[in-house]
Amino acid sequence: MLTRIDHIGIACRDLDKTVEFYRATYGFEVFHSEVNEEQGVREAMLKINDTGDGGASYLQLLEPTRPDSTVAKWLEKNGEGVHHIAFGTADVDGDAEAIRSKGVRVLYEQPRIGSMGSRITFLHPKDCGGVLTELVTSAEPGAHEEH
Repeated sequence: MLTRIDHIGIACRDLDKTVEFYRATYGFEVFHSEVNEEQGVREAMLKINDTGDGGASYLQLLEPTRPDSTVAKWLEKNGEGVHHIAFGTADVDGDAEAIRSKGVRVLYEQPRIGSMGSRITFLHPKDCGGVLTELVTSAEPGAHEEH
């Protein structure tokens, strides 16, 4: 069962500049940052609030690290802006399978490791009203280092 909005992913060309905008404009601070080599992105997670299920809601800022990454290709086509929405779930495997059984394409056969040690998968945007949708099961508390 999907329990919350985990994060909104925002594609950007200059991560540092974009982080500074969110810091100066809204007062949001970087909770975690990392480079995901598999996905070809450098990212910053800006924590917005804690949620009732023990998770949190974030803005995830994504800067491509190579021109063949999915985010780089998306930026070329669409420019900077909202890239995807992610819903939190306690069971990414079970929810992905339940959604797949309703005819929605799940992009990964098995969930992958995402930000902060989470387990993730994506749903095809053409099956979700044009919105790239991510399902996220957060890592256990303390399972990742904050940066």
